[in-house]
Amino acid sequence: MSDNITTESVKKFLPLILGTAIFMQMLDSTILNTSLPSIARDLQESPLDMQNAIISYVLTLALFMPVSGFLADKFGTKKIFILSLVLFSLGSLFCSLSQNLTELVISRVIQGVGGSLMTPVGKLALIRAFNKNELLKAMNFAIVPALIGPVMGPVVGGYMVDYLSWHWIFLINIPIGILGIGLSLKYMPNYRSPVIDFDLKGFLIFALASLLLSSALEILGNAQNLTPVLMIFSLGFLMLYFYYKHAKTDNNPIFPLNLFKVRTFRVGILGNLATRLGISSIPLLVPLMIQIAYGQSALTSGWIIAPMALTAMFGKSFVIGILDRFGYRKTLMVNTFIIGILICCLAIPSVQSSIYWFVPILLILGFFNSIQFTSMNTISIADLRPYQNSSGNSLVSVNQQFAIGFGIAFGLIVLKLFEGDTTFVKNQVHTAFRYTFLVVGFLTILSGLVFRRLNFRDGENMKSF
Repeated sequence: MSDNITTESVKKFLPLILGTAIFMQMLDSTILNTSLPSIARDLQESPLDMQNAIISYVLTLALFMPVSGFLADKFGTKKIFILSLVLFSLGSLFCSLSQNLTELVISRVIQGVGGSLMTPVGKLALIRAFNKNELLKAMNFAIVPALIGPVMGPVVGGYMVDYLSWHWIFLINIPIGILGIGLSLKYMPNYRSPVIDFDLKGFLIFALASLLLSSALEILGNAQNLTPVLMIFSLGFLMLYFYYKHAKTDNNPIFPLNLFKVRTFRVGILGNLATRLGISSIPLLVPLMIQIAYGQSALTSGWIIAPMALTAMFGKSFVIGILDRFGYRKTLMVNTFIIGILICCLAIPSVQSSIYWFVPILLILGFFNSIQFTSMNTISIADLRPYQNSSGNSLVSVNQQFAIGFGIAFGLIVLKLFEGDTTFVKNQVHTAFRYTFLVVGFLTILSGLVFRRLNFRDGENMKSF
């Protein structure tokens, strides 16, 4: 049931409201990469120890996304969407006021709770407001900011850090959030549904497993003794086992086990996790290298990384044609190999080379990343039954966020190991970055083997998707 709003007003303003939220979220997720060295200096931290400021946000997104639909059904899309905007805006304000890394991480968690509800609930309202023949046009309008945000983020972040201060990369969210709240109060419908049973026990077990595994990965980067890390890892996997036992007996588990009986879903989920371990660290590692190893400004690093998003937008128009011609199996295997080689190519320029040698590599990388992500996401849901679509889509989104978080942590762990090496790398920062790119690139190439489990005809029903 919705509040007393005309259908015409809803259809006119709802895509704009969702677009505002998506823009704020996408801008925030990319603007931080170029700003970390400046934030680290101000908070008296090493730039390589700042990964928690990014990972905490990404993992919070993953943890709370599964709850968004249940909350919207129970309390209404309008109330939950406005709550998400308030939390995101407050989290942004707290980030700008943070005096140390711990306060920044806590503030990012608050942002993450808001972000985890914001986009899913907004999309849910859009789906319910528009007829199927109108939905594609409305959704395309709403996701335009998702394409613009990653282009603007690195450059805007660079300008703010160099000419204002890093605090403004968070404060910029507040007027956008206020605009979204104002529009939502007037035009957001308050759709509700009969509440189905929510698997609270399964959610808590899955969330605890995720927290333990991600915490172990973060601790690994600074651990002098591996025993606590191994214990936390073991507890994480034990909780996953408990979730497996729970899902076998529960009538409505949050992520049903029958999803994993679908081969294309299994391959898509595993492939997403494996390939993003390499790919996800690049938008952070490159700006860090430009600023730390080459001594350039945040703005310069922003201009160098921004073209990745432009070619990613360009690549989306080629995906369907490529999949129609080559199929999912060949596309994903070859594309993953190309991405791995391109990441390795980032290790070629020396510290004496011009930093602009990285631009063509990143331009090409953005194009193939776009093909990779679209192909992986669509093959994951290609063979799901209608009753599996909701839980399957949710798990794909959650898995994607976890993969990004793990990828960032993994890339920085490898970089720290090389940076601390006195015999092989000899404490040369740029050399540490070069070897990190080689390791990450080689593992990305190996991850392409996951897609060998696809058949040549897999995904044929999705080629016109």
